[in-house]
Amino acid sequence: MRLWLLTIIILCTQFSRAQVGGSATYQFLNLGTSPRQVALGGKTVTNFDYDPTQGLFNPATINPAMDNQLSINFNNYVSDISYGTASYAYLWDRRTQVIHTGVTYINYGSFAGYDAQGQPTNSFSGGELAVSVGHAKNIPYTNWYLGGNLKFISSTLEQYNSSGIALDIGLLYRNEAQGLNFGLVARNFGAQLDPYDITAEKLPFELVAGVSQDLENIPVRWHVTMEHMQNWRLAFANPNRDEIDLEGNATSENINFIDEILRHAILGVELFPDKGFNLRLGYSFRRGEELRIIDQRSFAGLSAGFGIKLNKLRFSYAYSRFNSAAASSFFGLNMNLQ
Repeated sequence: MRLWLLTIIILCTQFSRAQVGGSATYQFLNLGTSPRQVALGGKTVTNFDYDPTQGLFNPATINPAMDNQLSINFNNYVSDISYGTASYAYLWDRRTQVIHTGVTYINYGSFAGYDAQGQPTNSFSGGELAVSVGHAKNIPYTNWYLGGNLKFISSTLEQYNSSGIALDIGLLYRNEAQGLNFGLVARNFGAQLDPYDITAEKLPFELVAGVSQDLENIPVRWHVTMEHMQNWRLAFANPNRDEIDLEGNATSENINFIDEILRHAILGVELFPDKGFNLRLGYSFRRGEELRIIDQRSFAGLSAGFGIKLNKLRFSYAYSRFNSAAASSFFGLNMNLQ
């Protein structure tokens, strides 16, 4: 285990200067993988149960309860963009444990094409796909689990094509007596095998940590997730929020230590998590602050959803708020094939 931890630390150090967006390709890899995850804020890494889509985000959560569970999810994202996931887990044997497979895709819709002079040309589209294989093992005589996902990526944007390969490495600690889980995952180590043009771009590496707990005698599970841990400085001063005094002097928005911490934080709560009907609520501080409109209540950063179990089927739905003009709906179906 010490070797794996050392490997993770070294790899994380290599990517410690990674930015949140705009400097890496295949950004769809860090989107929420299921309605349950999105309803809890977008990036939970500690759910250890039947749900195979959790294994797409943190492979350390792959476990025998996922055996013969098939999950299919679809998100009507912003504008004409849509994306979805599918995942399946199979218990090969008690020694090998569980083999997990998954697919994540995104369709960017149709675009009107124009030449350099502004004359219309043919319309075009774009899409990306990732296929993954994952596995996890309990570290003998401990409460720690270690898992990995190997992902093969394909992307087509107009006439440009690209392919890549990536690896996720996850850790999970479970204290069953207290209903407490700690998770850590380093996502998207890898590289482009074939760039769109000549220069190869970086992958959207991300380090995510989280904790969740089932409350005793109360049907509630709470979640706290810290995203983009590889990059401390997420906050920035918005020039639209500058304060101007009577003499015309501008004072920029003050970004302090607490602001930086909150930009990493995501909160989530599940009501009746183990029942046939449950409710979920989440809030992403970074998304809420970056998409906040001055002097207008837009509820950016909020997400909510529910799950219903009907015999061997589970239906899930999540609503995620971006601002007063944009929101998305995520639908999911989990089937027990046993």
